[in-house]
Amino acid sequence: MYSLNPGHRLPALQRGLTNAESAATKAVLGVGGILSASTLITPPPVWSWGVLGAAAAVVGVAPGPRSIARWAAVGYRHLTERGTPDSLTAQAGEVATWALYPEHGTMQDPHRRAEWHAAFGRALAYAGAQARTDGIQILATHHADVTDHTAHTQTLSVFVPHSVGGARILDRIEGQLAGLGVLTPVDPEPVPDLVERAPGWVALGDGEYAATARIVGWPDKADGDLMTRLLLGAAEDARSRSVSVMYRPLTPAQSRRSAKWGGALTAAILTDGVQKDAAELESESTHGELVQGAVMVDLDAYLTVWGDSPGDVMDARHQAQQLTDRLDLELDWLVGQQHRAHLMTTPHAVTTRKGATL
Repeated sequence: MYSLNPGHRLPALQRGLTNAESAATKAVLGVGGILSASTLITPPPVWSWGVLGAAAAVVGVAPGPRSIARWAAVGYRHLTERGTPDSLTAQAGEVATWALYPEHGTMQDPHRRAEWHAAFGRALAYAGAQARTDGIQILATHHADVTDHTAHTQTLSVFVPHSVGGARILDRIEGQLAGLGVLTPVDPEPVPDLVERAPGWVALGDGEYAATARIVGWPDKADGDLMTRLLLGAAEDARSRSVSVMYRPLTPAQSRRSAKWGGALTAAILTDGVQKDAAELESESTHGELVQGAVMVDLDAYLTVWGDSPGDVMDARHQAQQLTDRLDLELDWLVGQQHRAHLMTTPHAVTTRKGATL
């Protein structure tokens, strides 16, 4: 089982909490608990509540698609980084990338497509169960290059940190992924140099212009064909596009804790009876899946559109926005982060940490 909704960890406002954000959130909650408990003995100074409130606002208040803290981090990066930083992909571990060729007709047949997604879900659960701590990352990339005809390529990349197990774990995961289709080892092409950037696009050294968005909202129900409809849709939507999905499977223990606390907080926040009943049913379904060996997965997805000029890429962006509106997808075009974001739809992104884009 894996959720199509990114940011299942709490608070849901933050899409994939970084380690720093997790620590800050826990610190705010901890200090708040201490201050609340201390009022039973000696009332704390008034200013301490003000400091706590300000810290909570920085971490949790979101003017727009991200919190105040994230806006500050985005501004700092935009001012200090002139290109894609090398540190973005600098994690020590074992990496492998394969071109994926599912059996012919798999994605066109609804039943075979559902079986393929179930097999992929089992591979994610297997990957999550290989270590006591999270850190394993699986990246699926899809690219449609539209000229006189459409050339579609897709890859699977796996990253296993040295702290988790390295090559031994990587070989086991490859064995699980082999059931998805023919896997052919490939060496990803180097990422082109950045030659120009604007708030909403970047120009690369190979002459192409790119604009990248994070997919932040998914339809409640899908038939597993969103990738096909995004990249290989109707003729009027035919543009060169790339889609990637990063899967970070949690360990079974982390999955159980995440489901437990997520359900408890949801029940505490919701006041509408129908919504509470729906959340309870979803929680019971999740619990049943976890009992059967499934794991929770942190999911992050990106869409890149390509063009030959700034005007062309902005037109491609507009068309992509119209298409995703019809598919009930929500996009965040990552203003000020394009110098980092264009990397996220390439296999090189498999070694990026949470917070590479905010």
